[in-house]
Amino acid sequence: MTRANPPDSSKPRALRARRVVLLASVAALGACLLAAGPGFYQSSGLNFAPSAHAAETTALAHPSGFSEIVAKVKPAVISVRVKIPGSAEPTAMRGDDNDQAIPFAPGSPMEKFFQQFGQGQTQRSAPRQMIVGEGSGFFISADGYAVTNNHVVDHAKSVQVTTADGTIYKARVVGTDPKTDLALIKVDGKGDFPFVQFADHAPQVGDWVIAVGNPFGLGGTVTAGIVSASSRDIGSGPYDDYIQIDAPINKGNSGGPAFDVEGKVIGINTAIFSPSGGSVGIGFDIPADTAKRVIAQLKDNGHVTRGWLGVQIQPVTTGIADSLGLKKVEGAIVDNAQDGSPAAKAGIQSGDVVTAVNGTPVKDARDLARTIGMLPPNSSVKLDILRQGETRAVTVTLAQMPNEQTASAGPQTQSPSHGVPHLGLTVAPAAAAGAGQTGVVVTAVDPDGPAAEAGFEAGNVILDVGGKAVTDASDISKALREAQAQGKHDVLMRVKSGDATHFVAVPLGDA
Repeated sequence: MTRANPPDSSKPRALRARRVVLLASVAALGACLLAAGPGFYQSSGLNFAPSAHAAETTALAHPSGFSEIVAKVKPAVISVRVKIPGSAEPTAMRGDDNDQAIPFAPGSPMEKFFQQFGQGQTQRSAPRQMIVGEGSGFFISADGYAVTNNHVVDHAKSVQVTTADGTIYKARVVGTDPKTDLALIKVDGKGDFPFVQFADHAPQVGDWVIAVGNPFGLGGTVTAGIVSASSRDIGSGPYDDYIQIDAPINKGNSGGPAFDVEGKVIGINTAIFSPSGGSVGIGFDIPADTAKRVIAQLKDNGHVTRGWLGVQIQPVTTGIADSLGLKKVEGAIVDNAQDGSPAAKAGIQSGDVVTAVNGTPVKDARDLARTIGMLPPNSSVKLDILRQGETRAVTVTLAQMPNEQTASAGPQTQSPSHGVPHLGLTVAPAAAAGAGQTGVVVTAVDPDGPAAEAGFEAGNVILDVGGKAVTDASDISKALREAQAQGKHDVLMRVKSGDATHFVAVPLGDA
């Protein structure tokens, strides 16, 4: 499935400095509360004196310490040490200068987002050297299957694990999935390893969380905190759905487990947001539900296959919802269904809004991409869609996701034009301007007009306005007048940019 438009990478960067300042203050307060001990936890978050009955209930629901839980789960947590062939070229590395750095591929999602589990990046150049990296992991079966991060074992020449009692074993990589940053490894020759299980339900924001791992190579380190947020999108890939925790995790915690108070794994420590390289109380975990599905495929097949719908999609914004008459800003709007794709065969059309998959509501485009991607190829799914104000159900048989393709931007063409009221656009028939046989090409954009605010650029081709195809400026003007007569504040346009199409909700300006 072609995923939704990636998040605007400029937005996280723009907000990053402010987030660091605000969240650092919150983290400092949280540290004070945690220092008082878990026994002081109250449902209100304040230390009011409860009644005798309330105190008894609190004691049962929230233990005064985590020692019993740690004693039960810690033997299943392992330290993972890898050796990766170096090269004569300088290699970007995470970490300090003590040869305990975790390498990552240039251009990888983690490279793009932030410095993860490290103290900056260094450049080393040594022909044929072996780079040594360390991370964490945990056994999920008595016969030696263990989970860690893909970026911990990626390109590893050898893998060894160290258990809680200090025993060292050789391990092999069974399979990896870069898109979710998960890997399955196996220690052979023994059948009585202590192991832990994944949680059957997602944690709630505010629940206790206990992280166990190998930060900075120290091994067997336990930290605690709470679940800070859920469904985080950090811009690392199409299937972002991270649990955010404030239990301190650092370099070396990668691949380690985060437990609930029942000793079940709720997530795998994968990333931190850190301007300094160390923990600032903002860590991200792959949810157990995602891990279970991916690990099961890695164990059976050594790789992951994903369902493919074959649509280009984008989120439903407030403007799009208003222009379509939607009551809620939910779902994913289809830009177009690719020729020959499962979606096209099922009759899905441009402008359809997918609102549910197998009866489960779709929050946004990212949610739809993740849901379809987690389903197996050849599976049959029921999609609830909204088309021109009418709800209908469509059954689609998913195919296997092909290799991703990137669309290149087409040339921008200038030509004689006609002014379009309300929007601040200058346009010309696409055919006359050499921009294709259909639509109207944008030749100029008023920087102060509504179209500029909506992101229009010269060279964009407007294919239809308000659901109606346009061939010249008069068609656009007519569609705008009809939208105004219907009392709409925004008009929905289908726009082509390069080889890709997408919908844009443009505010209707004054005449």
